[in-house]
Amino acid sequence: MTAEIVTIEGLREKARGKSLIGLDLGTKTIGIALSDPQWTVASPRETIRRTKFNADAERLVEIILEDKVGGLVLGLPLNMDGSEGPRVQSTRTFARNLTPKIDIPIFFWDERLSTVAVTRTLLEADTSRKRRDEVVDKMAAAFILQGVLERLRNPS
Repeated sequence: MTAEIVTIEGLREKARGKSLIGLDLGTKTIGIALSDPQWTVASPRETIRRTKFNADAERLVEIILEDKVGGLVLGLPLNMDGSEGPRVQSTRTFARNLTPKIDIPIFFWDERLSTVAVTRTLLEADTSRKRRDEVVDKMAAAFILQGVLERLRNPS
């Protein structure tokens, strides 16, 4: 059992007809979103408080099995100029460490501004700071995953 890093075409081919899971990987939390099998909508699922990698990975594997997930989308926190910094390396390392534990394809998606966009939406909705802190990570994961779903449905 080993996952592989794939292109958008590889994700489309290998996960067709199955739900996708989207992750917004932070230093303290992992926001999780899930799509429907038809790839129309991404819904926030939960936020994991990060502890040790193995515990975090174990919870992700549980969700993947429970929801019969066919592919994993991992937000890649590129710098605004498109370059890769320490957070990108950390994300790639997380994916590399996760590959032996899962057998579904992993796809990286540029997540620049996803948390900013979600926070702005929550502010416009007059959401309290406490509530924003509770939901921003899983909503950012849904934002990331929704971008991938739109690309899968409308290849450019």
